[in-house]
Amino acid sequence: MPTSPKQYLTIDEQVELLGSRGLELDGEAQRWLRVVNYYRLSGYWYIYRQLVMTDEGRLGRSDQFDVGTRFSTIAGLYEFDRKLRTLVHDGVERVEVALRSQVSYILGARGPLSYTSPSTFRDGFDHESWNSKARTRVQRAARRSPFIKHHIDHYGGVIPIWVLVDVLDFSDVSMLFEGLRATDQFAVAEGLGIDLNLDRVTPNQRTKALKNHPLTRWLEQLTVVRNIAAHHGRLWNRTVVPASTGAMRTVAGLQCLPPGQSEDIFGALTVIAKILETSSPGSSWVEKTGALVEQAIGELPGRSVRELGFPDDWRTLEIWNT
Repeated sequence: MPTSPKQYLTIDEQVELLGSRGLELDGEAQRWLRVVNYYRLSGYWYIYRQLVMTDEGRLGRSDQFDVGTRFSTIAGLYEFDRKLRTLVHDGVERVEVALRSQVSYILGARGPLSYTSPSTFRDGFDHESWNSKARTRVQRAARRSPFIKHHIDHYGGVIPIWVLVDVLDFSDVSMLFEGLRATDQFAVAEGLGIDLNLDRVTPNQRTKALKNHPLTRWLEQLTVVRNIAAHHGRLWNRTVVPASTGAMRTVAGLQCLPPGQSEDIFGALTVIAKILETSSPGSSWVEKTGALVEQAIGELPGRSVRELGFPDDWRTLEIWNT
C-alpha cells in the first residue's frame, strides 16, 4: 500500500492544529469540519494565511493565520460561495434553455433534421463526432424521456432538432453553436440579446467575429463555470478559461467587460445577466446576485469584490445598477 503524504487527524486534532496556527476558533468549528471537510474549507482559509518570503525569494503562504482571523469568517466566506454557486446554477440553466431554443429554431427553419447533414455546418466542424455524441444522448434519454420514447416508438427514432436539444448537455449545445455557420451563429446570438456592433471594432476583431462569433468562447466559459457550480467547486476568486471581450464590449450593457479577455467570475456573471435581460425579463437574478456580492463582501474582513473580478464602481454599471 502506498504511503500517504498526510496523516489522518480526528476532528478534535484538526481543531487543535488550526488553533495552534493562530486561527481563532469561535463558533462551531467542529461541526463545520465534520460536515464540510477540512480540505474543502482550506480553499477558503488559504487567503487568510500569512504572506512570507520563501527561500527562493518569492512570496508564499505560511501555515500561520493572519492575526485576528476567526473561524466564523472562514465559514461566512464558504457560505457566500455556496449561495453564489446556487445563483450561478440558476442563471446558467436559464441561459442553457434559451440557447437550446434559439439553436433549434434556427436549425429547424433549415429542416427538422438539418443537424444530421454536414453541409449545415462550417468547414472543419467534426460533425461525425458530434452526431455520435448526440446519438448517445438520445440512447441515454430513451429510458426516462417520454418524448424520445414516443419518437422511437412511432417515428423509427427520427428525432427533430427541437426534440433533440432537450436531451443534450450544455456542452453539446455549445459545441453545436460553435459548428454553425457564421450567419446562423449571429442569428442565435441576437436571439439571446447579444447584438454586436462590428462598426466599433478593429478590422482584425471584425474578421475574427465574422469567422466565429465571440459568444462561442463565452459559452465555453459558462460551461466550465456551470460544471464548477454543479460539482460544488469554489467560485469565489476563481479564474476560468478566458473569453475574448473585444467585440462583446460593443453590446449594450457589456461595455464593463475588461479589455482583451475575461477570466474572472465577474465576466461570466455579467454575460449571464445580459442574456437574462432577453431570455428571462422580469427575473430577479441580477438583483439577488448583486445583493449577495454586496452584502457578503461588506461583512467579510479583508475581502474585496476585485477578488471576483468586479471593478470598484460595479454598482454604477448599467447592467448591475439595480
